[in-house]
Amino acid sequence: MAVIFTKLLLLMLLTLSESFVGILSIGVGVNYGRIANNLLPPSQVSDLLKSLNINRVKVYDADPKVLQAFAGTDIELIIGLGNEYLQRMRDPQQAQTWIQQNVQPYLSQTKITCINVGNEVLGGEDTQLASYLLPAMKTMYAALVSLGLNKQVYITTAHSLQILANSFPPSQGSFREDMVQYIKPILDFHAQVDSPFFINAYPYFAYKSDPNNVKLEYVLFEPNEGSLDPNTNLKYDNMLYAQIDAVYSAIKALGHTDVEVKISETGWPSKGDENEAGATVQNAGIYNRNLMQRMQQGQGTPARPSQPIDIYIFALFNENEKNGPTSERNFGLYYPDGTLVYNLGVKSYVLPRIDYSSSYKNVLSMFKLLILLIGSYCLLKR
Repeated sequence: MAVIFTKLLLLMLLTLSESFVGILSIGVGVNYGRIANNLLPPSQVSDLLKSLNINRVKVYDADPKVLQAFAGTDIELIIGLGNEYLQRMRDPQQAQTWIQQNVQPYLSQTKITCINVGNEVLGGEDTQLASYLLPAMKTMYAALVSLGLNKQVYITTAHSLQILANSFPPSQGSFREDMVQYIKPILDFHAQVDSPFFINAYPYFAYKSDPNNVKLEYVLFEPNEGSLDPNTNLKYDNMLYAQIDAVYSAIKALGHTDVEVKISETGWPSKGDENEAGATVQNAGIYNRNLMQRMQQGQGTPARPSQPIDIYIFALFNENEKNGPTSERNFGLYYPDGTLVYNLGVKSYVLPRIDYSSSYKNVLSMFKLLILLIGSYCLLKR
């Protein structure tokens, strides 16, 4: 009898570990965008993420309902300060008030680790907004220092790849001349306060713009001949890693080797318009599946092989109110009702439907019952 119980116990433990260890070991974050009118309430989203053991989430605002929903979850949360706030946040009093209202009250229960000040400000046509960015970042940081929170919460901003003038070969990566005046002091700030440089990198857009010359296998992490950097002799078998190393080269060209690059967004759409090459369910599944497999392996880029890449996948849900082409509304891993858009393919990575959480509770209840039975049996045998 005891042998049977022991075997059952081991089987239960293996089942649980196989279900959880894959996602736990990947360390990939996810972007939780909410430009939609049909999403699950934040409390259910929190339950979904807990069931997946995803412990890092990036949101684009500081909605109290979201912050409350993540209370007690141990999920690390990056919150966003919208571009519309940048001009105001240059005022130290307004910056401190914003943090006191939107960050400080939640910190005892919700693990807010970062404020992302603005999103893709540089590279657009609004040069006035660009001039507000660094002053807002500095003032927000000073407010954190004043409140004694700067060791708990860091400040950064997310950039699009449009800030690059050159991305290949990666060793010759460089920023646009008109962006250097903004980026150089931002890099100085990052180095001073020890915060990362966020970049939104989408190989999909490179393929979409030139599908005849950009190899689909190269952007999807599939087997391909790759490309060689003639200056370093390093071979790249995928575009994302080349883009990351290009950003590092551009940063180095401005005198910094002390700033870490993190991928704040990357993903692939499952649907697009007729002129949006590659936007299919199959390609989206391949991109994210292959990306997550590489993250599990702790891979670095060819230029930084020993430094694992830090990535936030875009996005958790399809968002039906986003502007632009059809692809913009179809980057989600999930449909708004919590069902999967596609399967990630590897057993330990399979993201369950939201109603699967009850099955885990049932397994845990059986596990507890089994322990009680074993304990009772052992007492009777004494």
